[in-house]
Amino acid sequence: MFTPSQADVRRFFCAVRAKHLTGQPMDALETLAGQWLEEHPEYHPELADVEAALVKAYDGSGGQANPFLHLSMHLSISEQCSIDQPRGIRQAVELLASRRDSLHGAHHEAMECLGEMLWESQRSGRPPDGEAYVACVQRRATRN
Repeated sequence: MFTPSQADVRRFFCAVRAKHLTGQPMDALETLAGQWLEEHPEYHPELADVEAALVKAYDGSGGQANPFLHLSMHLSISEQCSIDQPRGIRQAVELLASRRDSLHGAHHEAMECLGEMLWESQRSGRPPDGEAYVACVQRRATRN
């Protein structure tokens, strides 16, 4: 299993942004990351300087989001949907996207469920509960 470091993740997203700006070819994962980057122009300045990105602390103070965590969650949900793992996540996210008329918005709601699942797993010391995660996304899809 691939487990990138924080620095690896930050370098990856900064490199994708640079490739996009210069029109360089990208592999499939970079292309997908680039699509999510375009959905978040507010992060572009954070991705312009890799050295600054490597040392910046994102501790939530001042309400500033961690763009690397956020973009990584978009990629995670995209990958989960592509392989339908945990089982049912693809259908749940597609239904949520249809109900919200926005895949981007659906991802943001699914991120909340993903974050809850990971927090609960860490808190309890148990493996992540994929069924609870999918159920959370499904509940959001059925709410108005």
